[in-house]
Amino acid sequence: MSEAAIRQGAGGELLLSGVLDYRSGPALRESGRQLIAASPARELVLDCAAVAKSSSVGLSLLLAFMRDAAKAGKSLKVRGLPQDMQGIARVSGLQQLLGLPV
Repeated sequence: MSEAAIRQGAGGELLLSGVLDYRSGPALRESGRQLIAASPARELVLDCAAVAKSSSVGLSLLLAFMRDAAKAGKSLKVRGLPQDMQGIARVSGLQQLLGLPV
C-alpha cells in the first residue's frame, strides 16, 4: 500500500495521493485544512490522479476540503478522480457537487 499525502503544487494546486482510508483520513484532513488556509490562491484545484485506492473516507475528505475552501472564501475544484471514487460519488449522489458527469 502506498502512503497517503496531500501537498501543495504550483499555482493553487493541491496534490492528493496514496490510499485514502480510516487510517490515513485524520492526518490528511488536518494537512489539507492547513494547506487550503495557507494558500494565497483564491481558486484551488485538488488533483486526485495519484490516489491509489479510496474508501468512502476519500469522498468525505473531498467534501471537507470543499467546506474549508468555502469558509476561507476560495473555490475548490476536483480533478483526476479515480474510478473507485467516482463510483462512490455516484452511489452517494455527489456527482454534480464534485463536477462529475451525471
